[in-house]
Amino acid sequence: MSVTGLGATPRGPAFVSPAADRHHVTPAAGLDPDTPSPAGGPAARRWPLLVVGGLVVAVAAGAGGAAGYVSGGASSNDAEAPAYAAPVPAPAGVPADLVAAAARALPGVVSVQVRTGSGAASGSGFVFDDRGHIVTNAHVVAGGRGGTVSIVGAGGRRHTAEIVGTDASNDIAVLRVTGVSGLQRLDLADPRTVQVGQPVLAVGSPLGLSGTVTAGIVSALDRQVRLGGATRQTAVQTDASINPGNSGGPLVNARGEVVGVNTAIATLEGGGSIGIGFAVPIERARQVAADLISRG
Repeated sequence: MSVTGLGATPRGPAFVSPAADRHHVTPAAGLDPDTPSPAGGPAARRWPLLVVGGLVVAVAAGAGGAAGYVSGGASSNDAEAPAYAAPVPAPAGVPADLVAAAARALPGVVSVQVRTGSGAASGSGFVFDDRGHIVTNAHVVAGGRGGTVSIVGAGGRRHTAEIVGTDASNDIAVLRVTGVSGLQRLDLADPRTVQVGQPVLAVGSPLGLSGTVTAGIVSALDRQVRLGGATRQTAVQTDASINPGNSGGPLVNARGEVVGVNTAIATLEGGGSIGIGFAVPIERARQVAADLISRG
């Protein structure tokens, strides 16, 4: 099993492909123990192996430094960054609707950073409403209680956040920041409008590179996967490149509306994204987030 990130095991939810039993996919540490091990040999190792989209950066014990990636954009504290401006006309060959969609989505996407005494983790999130609520993945903030959780917005400033609540079975968490201006709420897509083949953008902070946008399509709907628990649930499958650090970021359509919350990828041994990613459908994410807010 190849895990992106140094010196750490994945903290993300257990993800088991519905085809895992048939293909004898090697489970990662913490995955469903009922998933059979591979028969062995080179052919078995060529099947896709499954990891979560959240990168965990561990602090090297006694080494005096981090054992994960280092990114100037993700580690910025109070430095101002230019706000995202309205796009100029798209160059030939670039769909103008995706350029506009990126411009609408980027101001509402944040980096999520968790620091504890034993290490750190990072992911992505997006502004859910006008009251300072941020939606991300539960596995991104799983170690946040007892430590510090912060967000870094499009302007480059870091703000301390509190965890309102988490739902590990759906891999959704809600954060809240107070006294912060300039957060731009993202619109949520009507789930009835999501179709196979429509263009989408994955927006987030892969490997700490904040404000990264990758393009693809909706590859499948109602894909049965297992995220964080024993019960299989439906997910949106996409070939938009999703990598460690994208966890919790939005998958948006050509209007910049959120169609899902990026949560997991399939990967080959030693590799990154292979164009098979999964997102929590927005209607389920919206319901879970609203419930967490009402209880928090």
